Amino acid sequence: ALVLLAIFIFICTIFGPWRKIRYMSVMIWRTYINLAKIPGPKAYPIIGSVWQFKLNSADLSVQMAGFQQLYTFPEGSPGIMKWWLGIIPVAFVTRPEYCKQLLESSTLITKATMYDKLSEWIGTGLLTSTNEKWFGRRKLLTPAFHFNVLKGYQDIFVKQAQVFIEQVDAYADTGREVDLFPYVKRCALDIICDTDMSTQLNAQTGNNSEYVQAVARLSDMLFKYERSPWLWLKPVWYASGLGFEFDRLVKMTTDFTRRVIAERRETLTDEGRLGDSGDAAGKNMAFLDLMLLNQSDNGLSDEDIREEVGTFMFEGHDTTSSGMGWTIWLLGQHPEYQARVHEELDDVFGDSDREPTEAYLKKCVFLDQCIKESLRLCPPMPLIARRLTHDLVLGEFTLPKDLTVMLTPMGTHRDPKEWERPAEFFPDHFLPEAVAKRHPFAYFPFSAGPRNCIGRPFS
Repeated sequence: ALVLLAIFIFICTIFGPWRKIRYMSVMIWRTYINLAKIPGPKAYPIIGSVWQFKLNSADLSVQMAGFQQLYTFPEGSPGIMKWWLGIIPVAFVTRPEYCKQLLESSTLITKATMYDKLSEWIGTGLLTSTNEKWFGRRKLLTPAFHFNVLKGYQDIFVKQAQVFIEQVDAYADTGREVDLFPYVKRCALDIICDTDMSTQLNAQTGNNSEYVQAVARLSDMLFKYERSPWLWLKPVWYASGLGFEFDRLVKMTTDFTRRVIAERRETLTDEGRLGDSGDAAGKNMAFLDLMLLNQSDNGLSDEDIREEVGTFMFEGHDTTSSGMGWTIWLLGQHPEYQARVHEELDDVFGDSDREPTEAYLKKCVFLDQCIKESLRLCPPMPLIARRLTHDLVLGEFTLPKDLTVMLTPMGTHRDPKEWERPAEFFPDHFLPEAVAKRHPFAYFPFSAGPRNCIGRPFS
């Protein structure tokens, strides 16, 4: 095993990304000693636990939750599990008090190396940056997600929701089973593109399909890359054909974003609005417009803006469509709750065709519970990865510097110590009295602490 390990590291030294090489060589032995007593799935030399991985992200998320139930939930377990991703160790943390310790830290904010490939697509924007760049961007962009700004997007939400309803209504009386998730995904893309870039993507009606397909394909490729350590070797990545396809799609989506930025700048200039930062609180102000109108004040280059627009497109449509899709599916699986939602909507809106407003939506209390419960069972961020910048003591274990630590909302959200019916869809989990009894970090579908999802109010 040691000979094979030496050969693997030698190959990585010649062909692999230097950051990953340094990370692996420093970590392996020290981590092996530190994590020896932490339970986890069976691992073999070189391949680690990869042989057990499920092939798609949904199945893998469920599998991870299952392993955590086995290794971290039983009485007397340490609340930590280890998993070897090839020769790279990863610690999974589920205990709410440990999650709090990690998420509330102002120093443990460095993203894990597994985000490096994503950075090749969207750059080092708010999702993938760290340290001073992240602090600066977070402070700069937070006002763009203020509730007063988000209210201006209501017309866009309603317009695209109406298109979605028209699309799926065609199947209403056919008696056919229909996979709604592709429709939800395209609806989310249209919403995000309109609010992000003031651009009509028309994903739901079939236009701009090349960009839509590229975004979906890049997301799939990133998932495959991260669960396949052999693809981290550049010769293997390109020999598989994936590397060339990835580069082509990254160029295509990046060129699209840059073109939109140039067109919006030209439009704002023609309207005499560019440079008028006082207009940045206007109704229906797209995220891109907010940055362009304030560009002279915020010091962002066009490439900086491209990174943030790309980040919002990637992260926004993915989390939004996940939440929408799972809520629809879970309500369909539980007709008794679906009927209660229907009754509540009838009580709030009656027979009118008036558009939903913030005031009306606040009255939809049970619907809100159902959405939160779907986010509990199927969180849009099933994994949150951090690289430790210093040793961290969690209970009886010392996790060494440079270790990748995974927080898994899907696992924590199913801890029987915190949830009455952990594996069931049970909206009463979010009755006020039930919420008051739980640890505050037993539920964090959009992360928490200083690196929480900036777009949470939007989603």
